[in-house]
Amino acid sequence: MVVIKYLLFALLVITCLSSAFYSYRSRRTSDPLEKGINGAQMNIFMGIMLIVLSLIFMFIFRGSTVAIIIEALFLVLGAFNVFAGLRNRSYFSRMKSSQT
Repeated sequence: MVVIKYLLFALLVITCLSSAFYSYRSRRTSDPLEKGINGAQMNIFMGIMLIVLSLIFMFIFRGSTVAIIIEALFLVLGAFNVFAGLRNRSYFSRMKSSQT
């Protein structure tokens, strides 16, 4: 059980850093297609981060109604971010490949 908590925490840190990295790249580039691809990657990692955060909450807090609502909210929001990021990444990748 402790190993799972440490793995989830490590995954949380990795996704947080990856999200910050792609956010930085998205804001610094001037090409709109690259900006879209980097923003989509940021959304994917942010969604994974929210899903992992909800899993961590599931291990830490047990049985409280408020905790279950927050866990479910983070899980749904994270799933939506992953879905939107994948959709946007495929859109911008198609646009970039058709441009060249």
